[in-house]
Amino acid sequence: MSVKGYNYLLKIEYDGTKFVGWQYQKNGTSIQEKIEKALSKLLKLKVRVTGAGRTDKGVHAIGQYANFKIKKKIKDEKKFLNSLNFFLNKSLISIIKFKRKNVSFNSRFSAKERIYEYRIINREGPLSLNKDKAWHIRRNLNINLLKKGAKLLEGTHNFSTFRASSCSAISAIKKMNSVKVKKKGESIIIVFKSKSFLQNQVRSMVGCLEYLSSGKWSVEKFKKAFKSKKRAQCAPPAPAHGLYLLNIKY
Repeated sequence: MSVKGYNYLLKIEYDGTKFVGWQYQKNGTSIQEKIEKALSKLLKLKVRVTGAGRTDKGVHAIGQYANFKIKKKIKDEKKFLNSLNFFLNKSLISIIKFKRKNVSFNSRFSAKERIYEYRIINREGPLSLNKDKAWHIRRNLNINLLKKGAKLLEGTHNFSTFRASSCSAISAIKKMNSVKVKKKGESIIIVFKSKSFLQNQVRSMVGCLEYLSSGKWSVEKFKKAFKSKKRAQCAPPAPAHGLYLLNIKY
């Protein structure tokens, strides 16, 4: 084994409602902080994890991934997984899978595709079971217009319109592999697939799709805002609590 030690990958699920996001922040508790503290307590040494996706405050995850490196081999992986979840008990963070990877693997830079899902409940009545878990929209959404707008987002484009002013990415040009809309009853799910995303990109795109499908914007207005490459032309971003990091493909 290399002197660099052992590299382990975690698959993580969490409810992001009460966290400031994945990454460390001065103004509250992050998911990264919680996991690092649990690992450090369990392994009795300081551990740093590298996350695949930097989810914002209030965003949830079904398939977040993070890796960490240590010098000592973990012999009983099942016992380790159960012990780690014990230390994370009541935090609304769960480690779903745990496995050893090649020492060169990096959960962020080795990712080939990231998949995000945005959930909308389109009905008049308020949410109970899905409170803080989906965007509640009372006005009727036109599913055909929603799908038309989603199709326009596919492919390689400059996504500056949907980019947060604080985004540190070098380029706003991204390839959107697919944007698919699914409707079942009052539930609408939009699935976005790309190798990487700009800060606030998914929520901003959903905000514009809502403007289009609710009749606030025409298709031409949607296209104009997209092609403008100006953040000021973007609709208000969709709320964080409807967004889920669904999976990462390696």
